[in-house]
Amino acid sequence: MLLILCVDLDDDLGRKTDFETPVVGRDSVEDAAVALANADPEDSDVNVCFEGVHLHDAIDADDESVEVAIVTGTAKADVSANRKVGEEVDTVLASLSTGEDVSALVVTDGAQDESVLPVIRSRVPIDGVRRVVVRQAQDLESMYYTFKQVLADPETRGTILIPLGILLLIYPVAIVADYLGLPGSTLGVISALLGLYVLFRGLGLEDAIDETLERVRVGLFSGRVQLVTYVVGAALLAVGAVGGVEAVERMPDPEAVSATAAFVFGAVQWVAAAGVVAALGRITDEYLAGSFKWRYLNAPFYVLAIAIVLHGLSAFLLSEPFAGLSYLAATLTAGTLLGLASTLAFAVIEQRYPRNRDSEIAS
Repeated sequence: MLLILCVDLDDDLGRKTDFETPVVGRDSVEDAAVALANADPEDSDVNVCFEGVHLHDAIDADDESVEVAIVTGTAKADVSANRKVGEEVDTVLASLSTGEDVSALVVTDGAQDESVLPVIRSRVPIDGVRRVVVRQAQDLESMYYTFKQVLADPETRGTILIPLGILLLIYPVAIVADYLGLPGSTLGVISALLGLYVLFRGLGLEDAIDETLERVRVGLFSGRVQLVTYVVGAALLAVGAVGGVEAVERMPDPEAVSATAAFVFGAVQWVAAAGVVAALGRITDEYLAGSFKWRYLNAPFYVLAIAIVLHGLSAFLLSEPFAGLSYLAATLTAGTLLGLASTLAFAVIEQRYPRNRDSEIAS
């Protein structure tokens, strides 16, 4: 009697369907193959099961005694899997009601499943091994379908095709630039764009940019004052940077310390204004959202306190006419007192007039 053993070493049948193994009998094996195909059409063990049914029908047509069965291992596909296959082969052999000598024809889908052959051979003679290879899985066609599937994914397509497209554009753009008499820096610009794209993809910065754009979109449509104040703050920061650079340029022979002090002296008032505007926008949005706390009002006062200290220190280092030791001491004292006063004042106000009584009681 010939026993056709369909080997599923990693137990795809047991993990993906409700069938208990071993599965013995032509109809039962066909039902198991259909169930596995419905659960995972891409599983190669589906073809192993159908090949076992096909061999059974072909051999049975020759009036030879034949039986087909599916034996499985475990998900790890290691030594324990081989042992489980051996146990299921013993179960199959015990279920065969025949007085004939039994030999096996093993059907697998690859070299990994064939590692269990010594275990099967120790229980029943093996007449042959049939490895099922799907035609679409041949090297060239498999490569074609793999590329087709990879390029169908939008994320992978953007990662592969965009840099490749930019690289292919470099040569024709260089020809056009040479024809039009454009400077050679055109290639440098294209290379810089490609480098920035690869850098952004490598560092994952595209997610941060997408998140920022989403926040801007939400801010535009939800009426957030913070969006406007941030734009104004950015403009004030730019003006402050220009003012700081102009202050450095007015110095005859700037050194590191004096140049830094000049830049701070020229930019500090604009930077402070940007900080106050941005803080007021954030406070306004928190108030409108119903999550305002009195301590949030500390932010603009802290910005002013830091600005006073930096202005006094930078003016003293630059030896401005009005900035002696008394002026430095006054600005340091004023900045410290302003920060302490605002902290204590809003702490007392928050204790006496809490904005969120329910949340404070819950905490």
